[in-house]
Amino acid sequence: MISRPNPAAVRSTVSNGFREFRDAVAGSFVPLDVTSVGSGPFWGRLRTVDVDAVHVTEVTATRHVVERTPLLIEAADPRFYKASLQVAGTGLLIQDGREALLQPGDLAIYDTDRPYSLVFEEDIRMLVLMFPRESIGLPPEMVGQLTAHRFSSDDGLGGMIIPFLHTVSQNIDRVGGLTGPRLVQTALDLITTMFASELDLDAATGDSHQVLMQQIRGYIDGHLGSPELGPTQIAAAHYISTRHLHGLFREKGTTVSTWIRERRLDKCRRDLIDPLNAHLSVGAIAARWGFLDAAHFSRVFKAAYGSSPSELRLSSLRVGAS
Repeated sequence: MISRPNPAAVRSTVSNGFREFRDAVAGSFVPLDVTSVGSGPFWGRLRTVDVDAVHVTEVTATRHVVERTPLLIEAADPRFYKASLQVAGTGLLIQDGREALLQPGDLAIYDTDRPYSLVFEEDIRMLVLMFPRESIGLPPEMVGQLTAHRFSSDDGLGGMIIPFLHTVSQNIDRVGGLTGPRLVQTALDLITTMFASELDLDAATGDSHQVLMQQIRGYIDGHLGSPELGPTQIAAAHYISTRHLHGLFREKGTTVSTWIRERRLDKCRRDLIDPLNAHLSVGAIAARWGFLDAAHFSRVFKAAYGSSPSELRLSSLRVGAS
């Protein structure tokens, strides 16, 4: 997993020429090809803040095209999702054989691990959240059904969730402050809720394995604080054999223990950067999510995030105090 630094404030890059904008985009996100549209003068601005591993950027620019090509994917392998809220102007998102025409108030998700294109044939402003896949706790094969899908602020949950994201785009300076981690996590939780609703995860579909896996994942999330959580307990709760359980996770390219560990680590990371948990010790937070061995927790946390729990917490507190 790639962790990004936590700066003290929003970084603003104003580009009065296309080449400067192209370089700024390439340095702010995953490697991308950017081309201008038309022969008129170009202007662009990026306003960026990093909160833990989440990259929040407001993009304002004249006409251009962005492409994530197979060659660029081969050159670098950061596996992120990008959720884009169209604030002004229109854009066309293309990925996985689907196209979404985004109007102001529309949200869409795309995966940096697969090719995509964004076409802006007029001046635009948009909010982009780039975050590690595991941040939203939904299986990649299911999120893959939603890429280049238009979520509208006029429909269903979008009518409640997208206005919150729009408020974030209008107050990006606050994201870099003390409340930033909680604001960003709220945004990701709301996005996850909207995606889960769109996938209708509670409905019984023809894919019994998919339904069972969703039930198992829900059970795991509900019992992460139990040190006894493991294959035997999970299999018994779902009236299947442990062999069947391991086979289900193997089909998804992971293991039961890996999934549990990653979910626990994510919960610990969230609590460590939350200023409302500053009164809790690292050990108390670890124990809350099933890590009873402090040394083991510190090792696996550092392996996952590149810094120790204490280092991450100190970095987050410094950002909030600045």
